[in-house]
Amino acid sequence: MTTVSLPGGETIWYRRAGSGVPVLHIHGSAFGHRNFERLTPFVAADFEVIDFDLPGYGQSSGAPREGGLEGIADQVHEFIGALGLAPVHVHGTSFGAMVALILAAMYPESVNRLVLSCFLARYDGAARMMRATWRRAARDSGMAAVSDLTAVAGFGRAFYEREEAEAQLASMREAFSRTDPDAFVRGTKMLEHVDLSPWARRIRAPSLLIAGEEDNMTPFSPAGDGLGFSQIQHMIPGCELAVLPDCGHYLVLEQPEATAALVRKFLRAGPTIKPAGRP
Repeated sequence: MTTVSLPGGETIWYRRAGSGVPVLHIHGSAFGHRNFERLTPFVAADFEVIDFDLPGYGQSSGAPREGGLEGIADQVHEFIGALGLAPVHVHGTSFGAMVALILAAMYPESVNRLVLSCFLARYDGAARMMRATWRRAARDSGMAAVSDLTAVAGFGRAFYEREEAEAQLASMREAFSRTDPDAFVRGTKMLEHVDLSPWARRIRAPSLLIAGEEDNMTPFSPAGDGLGFSQIQHMIPGCELAVLPDCGHYLVLEQPEATAALVRKFLRAGPTIKPAGRP
């Protein structure tokens, strides 16, 4: 097990795979680093991939920093500094994409190229209602029940016809069971009234948005005053957009090879800045 301590006393568990220019994965809520367990082997064919658990998740200790998503972005920035990664390619998915967006806006010197998959910049009423049911499940039935509820919203319908579906669902339940329910509840409440549009307009890193065509959790075009990729693509200067057909919210698990192909192509497309202090 490899860990590093942050200035606030948190201990971050992380793992490296592959070799080459580093890519940092920031996981979604409840998963921990296993959010990327199917994607990482494909990305690691070309890059050194760093998977880690945010405080309160998986094998890391401590709690999310005060200050909401900005506080968590501070923790990730400190983690990048502790490993001497900056500037580093970053891929955040779902909740992790929201953290990655703020990280890139607050600390542009730390982010090389940015990949953001499956998130809302502002929730609509349906997304808030969905999150409320997950919080009740976490309190009343535990994180395995949350895993099943999120799977219903997170995978495309065809996923459940696949041979690997049951094994993947079992893996999710096990990963979710390692998440502190209180950390999960705090995290979901944190997101409900966030508006990331001011941060999105501050992004200067080359950016790629990846959406799932059947994403019901963070839809491409949410209702009401929600902000999805249909709007976000016009907020981040010069960003690219890719939509995976026949795929839901959990695209890093549902279509890992197709997702990795998009990520690898984008990260190889432009000049790469070497991290300070690394050969």
